[in-house]
Amino acid sequence: MNDTATPVTAPVHGHDHAPDDPAHDHDHSRHTGDVVPLPGNPDLKQLATQAKDLRRGVRRGVPDDVATVAAHHPRGAELTATAAGRAALTLRDAQVALARKHGFEGWQALVQNVGRARVEERDMHRWFGVELNNEVWSLLGDGITPDSPQDDKDLVLYGAYASARHWRECGDAANAARAEHAIARAALAVGEPDVALRHARRCLALVEANPDVTADWDAPFAHEALARALAATGDLEAGRAHRETAVRLTAACADPGDREVLEAELSRAPWFGLDA
Repeated sequence: MNDTATPVTAPVHGHDHAPDDPAHDHDHSRHTGDVVPLPGNPDLKQLATQAKDLRRGVRRGVPDDVATVAAHHPRGAELTATAAGRAALTLRDAQVALARKHGFEGWQALVQNVGRARVEERDMHRWFGVELNNEVWSLLGDGITPDSPQDDKDLVLYGAYASARHWRECGDAANAARAEHAIARAALAVGEPDVALRHARRCLALVEANPDVTADWDAPFAHEALARALAATGDLEAGRAHRETAVRLTAACADPGDREVLEAELSRAPWFGLDA
């Protein structure tokens, strides 16, 4: 992979969409006006962090962040006019404002252009699989719950599905299992336990059917997700059994760093009644 990427700019095109048109956010769209060009070697992870910081700043009433959303979001004046509106700003709103600040009609347009500038086309599926997976776990770490704004819940669940779709094109059974695990955890976070249970079972089935490509930490993660999903759907007995299996397999992991990650995840709520 060439690390000397060319500067990413919003490409000029021959047509425009209204800001509220769902078709506006695609890979060749451009937002004109007072924009700030992206740096020569943009990093999507840093941009995602900037969007989260922007949302946090608006919710806290930071003047510069409020001004950014007011100036660049299509509904900026409405979103920032009141304290209640600022407190309800979603991550998607912040992403849209940040993307338009850099000259793109929306977040997906920015992401696609950054991706194309950083990797060869043959690696695009892997790049998107990794980036979307990282975004999902970042959002889960931020504390997405069933009470979170719908846009934020959509980001984490749809991001997990999108990551799985890209891994289908470029990964192996281990990547597929890990993608199923992410979907299960995302579905639990947004309050869809039945969906979580279906994908947690797929995750474990993939791990058990492919010991030649999965790592020793894949099985405890699979049992962890299934334990949570079973408990969330009311089967505490089965959930407890899978949790105990996850703990036992974690202790058997060869690498201390992997064990530490697993132990941290196993100590993290919610467990949907298994701690009672």
